[in-house]
Amino acid sequence: MFLAQVGHVFRKEMAQLRRNKEALRILLIAPFFQMLAFGYAATTDIKEIPFLLVDLDRTAASRALVERFTGSGFFRMVASAERPAEAEDRLVRGTADLALVIPADYGRDLARGGRPAVQLLADGTDSNSSMRGMAYAGTIVRQEAEARFGVLRGPGLPGRVVVEPRVWYNPDLRSRWFMVPAVLAMVLMIVLMTLSSMAVVREREIGTMEQLIVTPLDPSALLVGKLAPYALVGLLEIAITTTVAVAWFRVPLRGSLFDLFAIGLLFVMVTIALGLFVSTIARTQQQAMMASMFFLMTPMIYLSGFLFPIENMPAAIQVVTWFVPLRYFAEVVRGLFLKGATLETLWPNALALAGFAAAFLFIASRRFHKRLD
Repeated sequence: MFLAQVGHVFRKEMAQLRRNKEALRILLIAPFFQMLAFGYAATTDIKEIPFLLVDLDRTAASRALVERFTGSGFFRMVASAERPAEAEDRLVRGTADLALVIPADYGRDLARGGRPAVQLLADGTDSNSSMRGMAYAGTIVRQEAEARFGVLRGPGLPGRVVVEPRVWYNPDLRSRWFMVPAVLAMVLMIVLMTLSSMAVVREREIGTMEQLIVTPLDPSALLVGKLAPYALVGLLEIAITTTVAVAWFRVPLRGSLFDLFAIGLLFVMVTIALGLFVSTIARTQQQAMMASMFFLMTPMIYLSGFLFPIENMPAAIQVVTWFVPLRYFAEVVRGLFLKGATLETLWPNALALAGFAAAFLFIASRRFHKRLD
């Protein structure tokens, strides 16, 4: 009897989804374009940094240094100036992010075996970009000096400590590989919470809530029947976003696809439970969407480690992040994609998501039953 009632509600919800053109666009089209938009935008890689050249030396040595800058792919020369004072105007206007000042005695000092100083002026408005730009520029200057003096990085010099770095899981240090899996989790949350937060409100607005209340449906069967379609939608969204991440952005999926769907289902249950809770306290679909966006989705995105490293947050805020489900699922997705992690290492995150799902479903069901009464 219970399963039959669930089946009736499930078919009704699926029929409503099929007839709701707006919901179908959110389900099928929005995730694809969101993955593309966020996937390209969410990157910390810095390329083609515009820089101003102030070459006071004008020798073959200074030209070699400039060619190393422009040939690196990290910098793009936008203009040259005669005096260092002209760099300020470019930096203020924002037409250049960095100024390279080569002193007049640069080539002569190099020929004599000296150590000339090259000045780098950076726009520190965006501290992260400027620090990366300065680091890239410093590396290029060191490479040029080593090439000039014939300093080798190998172990040929006595007393020299040689560092041989090796980067695992993301050897090319592509920030997009790090960001796209988290974008997958974020898109899944946005789509499902948006749809589920309007589940009960839609019934109230179109006048079918009263009809459901007077039917002999068990409240639990009604709840399960309304949630089941969104669980299937969540699995479909995981398939769509994973396909975009692997096929379009070329992010490797080194872990198990089964583990991704299994733990993803837990996150789906957490998300639709939160959406259902919002749906029971909102009066209109607009209120439901605004509440889920500003009071749930936005804080979760900021506190999940997607935009800002959790390790850099104050200790009190780090404690708050323990209660953000998106944090755990983002770590799961990154571990599965990049590290090939298994349930043996991901079980704490899966357990946390299961706990969130149980707690939020209980709260949402109590609120849902209360509405039916």
